[in-house]
This record gives sequence, C-alpha cells and structure tokens, in this order.
Amino acid sequence: MDITFRRVAFQGEAGAYSEAAASEHFSSPIETIPQLSFEAVFQSVVEGDCDAGLIPIENSLAGSIHHNYDLLLRHDLNVIGEHFLPIHHCLIGHPGVLLKEIRKIISHPQALAQCYGYLRSLPGVESEPVYDTAGSVKILRKSDDRTLAAIASRRAAELYGMHILAENIEDHEANITRFLIIASTPAVPGKDAKTSIVFSLDNQPGALFKALSVFALRNIDLTKIESRPLVGKPWEYLFYIDFAGSTEDIVTAHALSHLGEYAVMLRVLGSYPRHRLD
Repeated sequence: MDITFRRVAFQGEAGAYSEAAASEHFSSPIETIPQLSFEAVFQSVVEGDCDAGLIPIENSLAGSIHHNYDLLLRHDLNVIGEHFLPIHHCLIGHPGVLLKEIRKIISHPQALAQCYGYLRSLPGVESEPVYDTAGSVKILRKSDDRTLAAIASRRAAELYGMHILAENIEDHEANITRFLIIASTPAVPGKDAKTSIVFSLDNQPGALFKALSVFALRNIDLTKIESRPLVGKPWEYLFYIDFAGSTEDIVTAHALSHLGEYAVMLRVLGSYPRHRLD
C-alpha cells in the first residue's frame, strides 16, 4: 500500500482485531488511531485527520456487518483495499481466577456470535455486548468483579495484563473477518483486482435477474451480494456487489455501462487490489 498512508483509523481500543488487520495490511509503518465508533472512523477520514480507515465488513461465521454497508453509501469515500484476518478468540479473566468462577462474559456482539457454541457450553454464565473486543478487556481490568470475563485477542490480554482462561473458543477454526480500507482518493487496482458497487432497481418483475445477467454474460465472478433496505421506500432495496475485476478493464467497463441501463442508481465504491490469504 502507498507509503503516504501514515495515520489509519480503526474502531475500538488498542489490541482490537481491526488494529491487527491495519498493521498487517500496510507495508509501510503506520500510526493506528482508535475511534469509539464506525461513524467516527469514516468521519476522521472525511475530515482529513486520518489518511485511511479500516472497517470490518463481514465474518465467515457471523456474517455481514450491515451498519458498515450503510456507512459506505452515506460517505463519499473510496474503498482502496481489503484484508482477510483469521480470528482466534480467547476467554480472558483477572489473574488467578478460575473458569468455574465466571458468571458474565462481555465482548463485541460479533465476537459473542462467533463464540455462540462455546458460550452455550457454560451453564449459568450470561453474555453481554459491549463496544469492542479489546475494549471489553479494558472494562474487565477496571472492574473489581472477579466473576467477569471478556472475549478478545491474546494481544489484548497481554496488553491489559489479564489472564487467558481458554483459547481458540470460536465456533469454527475457519473464523475469518474481511476488512475494507477506505480513503479519500481511489486506489490503483492492478491486474488482480476486485470492485465493489452499490445500485438500486425499479421494483418490477425480472429487474434483479436482468441486473445480474450483465455479469453472467461476460463471465464475471461475483464474490459477494448483499441487500439493504432502501430508506424511505418500504420493501425496496439497495444491492451491494463485489466482483472480480477492475474498472480499468474493458469487460468490466462494459458490464457497468450495461448495468446502468437497468439501475435507478449506480455507484462504484472502489476498485482495488484483491487480498488472498496464503
């Protein structure tokens, strides 16, 4: 990634998975800037306080982070990259506490969802969502309640001086979160690229079939389809699509031009280098 990216915003506290993804993604040294909310991540980039932001968009176990799809449409920013991060959760408590003493577990809602099976295996233990995984460990550290535990990364436990009670508690070992990198300027996508778009259609028979056919006719691989309610128009939807290819490709350009014949609204969110896990 471009060495001009110095300050990168993420939602959460130091030790969050988003921070780890940002540190992995950028080849040059960066300063990671924690933000309290996803809205604040977008705003910090819009206002120029940060050069880029990193947001989670979907998880292989818990699904999409719908709010971030809405924020992509709401802000005039570009998706300039993606990053896949394997997620391995730890159950974290105060030093000296035993697992059998735990009565409440806190974490981000996505982390709780990814550990649903493990949480069900703990009788008499309730779970409560909080704003961040690493933030849950920060809350734990400030609490005198030794029956309280948190779900977060090993780094978060080490950073806040807490004790790991159990490791790899996610419901499946293939627990991967996909993050998007957002910035004010577009990326140079390169040959191995992915493009993200959002569009809306008239509510009439065959509309979605016709829209998707522009990709099928050109053998373009759709890697993600997500629908979101169109605010103010009940039972009408926005469609978010990721597909393999760059807007610099002639085939892709023709597909988007063809889609524009059917779409009421069409916006390219970004065309960017595709990330592949080793």
